[in-house]
Amino acid sequence: MHIEDTRIPDVKILSPKRFGDDRGFFSETFNQKLFDAAIPGHTFVQDNHSLSRDVGVLRGLHFQRPPFAQGKLVRVISGAVLDVAVDIRKGSPTFGEHVYAELSAENWRQLWVPAGFAHAFCTLEPDTVFFYKVTNFYAPQHDAGIAFDDPDLGIDWPVNRNTVTLSAKDKELPRLRDIDSPFTYGENA
Repeated sequence: MHIEDTRIPDVKILSPKRFGDDRGFFSETFNQKLFDAAIPGHTFVQDNHSLSRDVGVLRGLHFQRPPFAQGKLVRVISGAVLDVAVDIRKGSPTFGEHVYAELSAENWRQLWVPAGFAHAFCTLEPDTVFFYKVTNFYAPQHDAGIAFDDPDLGIDWPVNRNTVTLSAKDKELPRLRDIDSPFTYGENA
């Protein structure tokens, strides 16, 4: 597995190896030992799997508040997404900044999004299947988020406000400046 840094050092891109022949391919998509060597101190407790039928479905920007904060290891099984992580850790030198990666069934890349980051993805192909591991259980009472189109974030989404498909919940999310982030840079969530 190849692991590369992003512009925000705590967010990583992981590229598992694929071995193919005329039958298809094999890939070890996760190995706790290799993950711990590169990104220590995280245990996954839940896997999540979603299907987005149309291009332009946007899910996020989501996070869970402590003590149920979640780190996420995300990947695409079918289709493609633009995947985004926004630093919401107070005192961070990159607070309010984001990184993004295109994740697809073709490029086989994964993105590590640690606790303290809001996360979202926008589908680039129909019938996109998204899979992710999380470090804490889903806790609806601690679920929170930020508006995907917050102008202070400056995210260049591949859709505009008039054509994006959002959940009712995501349509009501506040701007980053209107929340009191529960995360502080340098503290474990």
